[in-house]
Amino acid sequence: MSPATRSGPSAPTALPDRCDLLVVGSGAGALSAAVTAAHLGLKVVVIEKEPLFGGTTAWSGGWMWVPRNPLARAAGIHEDPEAPRRYLREILGERFDAARIDAFLAHAPAMVQFHLDHTALRFIDGNRIPDFHGRVPGAAEGGRSVCAAPFDAARLGRPLLARLRPPRDILSWLGMSIGSDLRHFMRANRAWDSFVYVAGRLLRHAIDHLTHGQGRLRMGGNALAAALLASAREAGVTLLHGHAALALTRAADGRVTGARVRRPDGHEQVVEANRGVVLATGGFPHDTARKAALFRHAPTGREHVSAAPPCNTGDGLRMAEAAGAHIDTTVAHAGAWAPVSLLPRSDGRLDAFVHLAERGKPGLIAVDARGRRFADEAGNYHSFMRGLFDRLGESSARPGQPLQAWLICDHRFQRRYGLGHSKPWPFPLAPWLRNGYLQRADSLAALARRCGIDPAGLVDEVAGYNVHAREGRDPAWGRGEIAYDRLQGDAEHAGPNPCVAPIGHGPWYALRIVPGSLGTFAGLAADAQARVLDADGAVIPGLYTAGNDMASLMGGHYPSGGITLGPAMTFGYILAHHAAGQPLPPPAT
Repeated sequence: MSPATRSGPSAPTALPDRCDLLVVGSGAGALSAAVTAAHLGLKVVVIEKEPLFGGTTAWSGGWMWVPRNPLARAAGIHEDPEAPRRYLREILGERFDAARIDAFLAHAPAMVQFHLDHTALRFIDGNRIPDFHGRVPGAAEGGRSVCAAPFDAARLGRPLLARLRPPRDILSWLGMSIGSDLRHFMRANRAWDSFVYVAGRLLRHAIDHLTHGQGRLRMGGNALAAALLASAREAGVTLLHGHAALALTRAADGRVTGARVRRPDGHEQVVEANRGVVLATGGFPHDTARKAALFRHAPTGREHVSAAPPCNTGDGLRMAEAAGAHIDTTVAHAGAWAPVSLLPRSDGRLDAFVHLAERGKPGLIAVDARGRRFADEAGNYHSFMRGLFDRLGESSARPGQPLQAWLICDHRFQRRYGLGHSKPWPFPLAPWLRNGYLQRADSLAALARRCGIDPAGLVDEVAGYNVHAREGRDPAWGRGEIAYDRLQGDAEHAGPNPCVAPIGHGPWYALRIVPGSLGTFAGLAADAQARVLDADGAVIPGLYTAGNDMASLMGGHYPSGGITLGPAMTFGYILAHHAAGQPLPPPAT
């Protein structure tokens, strides 16, 4: 039977008492380790405490930063290995971990080739995706990124497909998985080619619902998780949902020998892992206590919201600490900051909507309570939030100084691009105006008063911005001057700058944004083989880590998109070879 038609097991698989490698978590880092280790001959068990597999990866964009990757080389982009290393050295400064950086740069291309050769995962290139900081020496305007290619999730078979975390509902449309085709969805209201494309996707999605109960075509991070899950099952990996790791077990000499696991029936069982345990549980974005300790802007831990799945509560870090592991909190930033708006849900909850798409479009600015801009709005999400933190001192504890800002645009902008979760024409605005998510007024001063912004400051700021915007310039913040900005802009904008246009067609709109994150950067100290270290820098034998449980390879900086998934996949690949006792293939030259 071919992999495309093979179905999963009809009965739940029992948790074995012994395996070679026990992987805790089911995101990209976890599954990359599991698939590679199984290919190298190890008996691998993956346990996931949730009823769904995929972790944060399934909600991500699916991009991986992999300099000198095979897709770039096939396209004729042959980069000096020193160029990305120079770029990272400039960005990371004293937090440049030479051993881990060298291991990543050397073996990330081989990781991509391994999946091309041995798994169901395929890639699309990012040969036109620039690094975030285009003015820094060593930055590239493309050739350093890959993304998971669209994946037909029917390959999982019905039982496992039902256990794949679906796309995040507030970032999908009618439950569809949207990824590299987002551009078509954003311009379907004004471009015939995009309208035809979206109509085709809608038709296919409807047919899939009738035949499979959900959409089969997965994009971005959901495609990455689906392809890795399919590959793990086909490689013989035991995949167990609803199994929560409670504690690590250790031998008298300190070696980690396995874990104590709570099964779905509530009983606990010790699993022995001959070659080691991998912790890849997604970091601590919903661990209130650790956020309070490490996020300066969240003194109680509740002032910060995250777009990561709520199940990412720091389990891996707590288990490792109990086994003597060191948590590296010296990173420049403890989280992968991103601006979010708080979306009211029907059950009374406020959900985090991440603003990634519209900030670079022409005709929008972001302001603080004084009505003043604080960052290049088209810049990357992490730097955008750092600009707000710098403006307000990263303190939400001072009376009258909540850490918030507003996105400001006019009617023309909202109807063309949308604003946050309020979609463009022809979708109605009334629901978002009624529940207070979106604010609207007939004048900028009135809009400012509705939001608690200084009216004079906002009117003055927009007037000053418009003077230069009419010429497509932004001398204050340099918006649109680097390749990343222009990628976020509108290439079909009639003006000279795809990121800049005047704001002047009332009524005017405002949307409040607050500090959020895509994940966390502080985490377990590890070496170049992804082995966890103790407070003295010594290896804890038998304990590995990958993904957001590992302290950020980038030292808490954000050099480019995909700097979470790229290292997660790569160190999963590296640690699997170490656990199997197999040498890594030599780096490509």
